Amino acid sequence: MRRCAVVGDPVDHSLSPVLHRAAYRALGLPDWSYQRVRVPAGGLAGLVAGLGPEWVGLSVTMPGKEEALALAEQAGEQARLVGAANTLVRDGTAGGWRAENTDVDGIRRALQEQGVRHPQRAALVGSGATARSALMALHGLGVREVAAVVRRQVRPETAALGDRLGVTLSAVPEAELAAAVEGADVLVSTVPPGASPVPETLLVRPDLAVLDVVYAPWPTPFAARLAAAGARVQGGGTMLVHQAAEQVRLMTGLEAPLAQMRAALAEALNDTGE
Repeated sequence: MRRCAVVGDPVDHSLSPVLHRAAYRALGLPDWSYQRVRVPAGGLAGLVAGLGPEWVGLSVTMPGKEEALALAEQAGEQARLVGAANTLVRDGTAGGWRAENTDVDGIRRALQEQGVRHPQRAALVGSGATARSALMALHGLGVREVAAVVRRQVRPETAALGDRLGVTLSAVPEAELAAAVEGADVLVSTVPPGASPVPETLLVRPDLAVLDVVYAPWPTPFAARLAAAGARVQGGGTMLVHQAAEQVRLMTGLEAPLAQMRAALAEALNDTGE
């Protein structure tokens, strides 16, 4: 038996089990299981310390992403640069844990599926851990200028990442979202449902690509407003599938079955009425 789980608080809403279990079925892995485990802030290290050898991987959601990076014996470059990990994988040689960040892969591949090619300027709503993943993904696609739309100021960790990547990062008040979007090739919102600003008037380029990392409830008021203004808007479902697919690869050593995972997610969202 091989065991994996998604950990965080809250975690009951997570659709990660839907995606990972669909992958196990398609890959012919009947002895693999995947569950939800509620782990409040500060509790991840204790949980991990008590896991037996049958545990091979954890998907980490809020509030444990920084904790995951801190407790791991090794970390991938994306996790180190972002300062947070959404994945812990058992290191088969050393017996410890390796931290990875597949949110970066999920955001980058979702934007590529949307047709984003060689963008130069981006607008980014939020400046937390997910925003840092988005910043790294945008940099990988070619972005060199980012307007960070924030309530107060850009978090120091996010500003430091921008400096390290060579990205010009400027803070823009939420009330000035329209101005930030005006010169952008792509817009990514990384904040929870209802937290994105929704301006009354907004003019966008018809080729503006928008990714809202929220996948339910959908559409968010933010996404609906951008779509009404003429932008090409995508929800977080595609990102969710791609980041989970990379986790499946890291945990099982096998290429993830994207088609089956997409179908399972669509069915789950339809069942919940989202």
